Amino acid sequence: MLSCQLIMNALERIAPRRLAEDWDNPGLLVGSYAQKVGRILVALDVDDRITEEAIARGADMIVAHHPAIFRGIKQLRTDLPLGKRLAALLTHGIAVAAAHTNLDVARGGVNDVLAAHLGLEKLSSFVITSQEEGVTESLGRMGTLPAPMAIEDFARAVKERLSVSHVRLAAAAARPVRRVAVCGGAGAEFIDNAVRLGADVYVTGDVKYHDAQRAVEQGMHIIDAGHFGTEVPVLPVLAEQLRTELASERGEIEIFVTNTQRDVFDVII
Repeated sequence: MLSCQLIMNALERIAPRRLAEDWDNPGLLVGSYAQKVGRILVALDVDDRITEEAIARGADMIVAHHPAIFRGIKQLRTDLPLGKRLAALLTHGIAVAAAHTNLDVARGGVNDVLAAHLGLEKLSSFVITSQEEGVTESLGRMGTLPAPMAIEDFARAVKERLSVSHVRLAAAAARPVRRVAVCGGAGAEFIDNAVRLGADVYVTGDVKYHDAQRAVEQGMHIIDAGHFGTEVPVLPVLAEQLRTELASERGEIEIFVTNTQRDVFDVII
């Protein structure tokens, strides 16, 4: 087993906390840096299903993308979902950490993995978050396809490559797709950035009606592949990154990806 501190050090190397947005809450959220960890469950969310899976599979720690605690807690009531969940985690000695917007920005994180799944090449920055000592950090990525595609064909490819049940397409004029902007999760606020940078299509999640309308009016396609669908591909990559970072440490550690987590919107009627 390894100390939780070593796990957190590895996570810091993968997704440095300095990359996180000011409003975010990454880091160790439940547990102690001193506790011992032998099994890590990697997941997108820490919900009831993941908590039950962690207990059933004997996990000592959950490393999630979305923070288990996001806003300030003024009461800890075990008759409410969050309090009940935290009580179960503490009772079973399960630590919980999150790498959220820092994993979105990090090289090899959410957006690089998303871009790779969609076959994008020549990646560049999308929404610049910092520029220090010649290093540019960015939320999302811009990239190009090897060859132009019709928007309908590209939308079908996104659905297939992300293994989602559906995507939502807001198609602009008959404009072939070559230059693609991506932002995993909820990225509708960056539509104007994508237009300004010359994207033919923007792939993200949680797009509202009027946001899609604004994009189409400016001549850019929108593909909403879902919050879950655009982020979940990072999980096996994050697990492998943790294995690599911890390989030289003295002590055995098992890292596995959830096999129970599902998109909240997992049923299409």
